[in-house]
Order: sequence, then structure tokens, then C-alpha cells
Amino acid sequence: MVDSRESKVGEAIRRRRECLGCEKRFTTYERIDEVPYMVIKKDGRREKFDRQKVLSGLLKAGEKRPISMGKLAAMVDQVEAKLTDSPDREISTIEIGEQLMDGLRELDKIAYVRFASVYRDFQDEEAFFNELKTLMRQKTPQ
Repeated sequence: MVDSRESKVGEAIRRRRECLGCEKRFTTYERIDEVPYMVIKKDGRREKFDRQKVLSGLLKAGEKRPISMGKLAAMVDQVEAKLTDSPDREISTIEIGEQLMDGLRELDKIAYVRFASVYRDFQDEEAFFNELKTLMRQKTPQ
């Protein structure tokens, strides 16, 4: 490689190269893969993955709770890692929600219940109380 620099627009990297065989010079352009990661909603719609939207939901659930921002960001990192490892570049909101609830259940029970109440969309108090009973039956790690 002879020279490397960003193009004027900044969307590609321009590289000047030299053929090792004939010693002629040529230019290549490298572009970032811009296929977006997608989230499959419960109704089947697809939308672009929005890290901030996921983090915002966790922040609401953990509001006024002793949960560090770093731990919430790490949970979002795990979701994002699962998405980037997916060959389809897609993940369902069900998978995301379950993964986040598992993390919150270990991290903070109150934040878990808050998140679950929105995510699971409890239609009545009985469904909410059943979730609380299940949570209370699980042993709390000491």
C-alpha cells in the first residue's frame, strides 16, 4: 500500500496500491457495510435497531433504583452483541425483552417488575400479582 486516506465525503477510505507483479499503481475504495440491524416487532413489522431506545426503557425501569449506568449499558451491549452475531442481522423484540428481563431479575427485582409490567403488558392486576408471586418464590441470592 502506498497511501491511505478518507474520501472527501468521509464515507469511504481511498487507498493507493501498487501491484507487486507489474508495479503499476491503482486506487481502491473501501466502504463500511451499511446494512442496518433490524428488530422484528410483535406485530411483524421491522424497524432499525435503536440502542438508545433499549437503554431508555431500562433507565425508566431502573429510575430511582441503585443501578449503575454501566450495568444497564452492559445489558444493552449484550443485546447488541447477540444481534451482531446473528447471521440474519435481525432479532425479535421478544428475544430482546426476555434477555433484558433475565438481566434485570438478577440485578434489581423492582426494576424487573417495572420493566415486566410494560413489556408483558399486564391487562389486569391478577396477571401482575402472579408475576410478583413467581418472583417472590425464587430464592434471592445472598
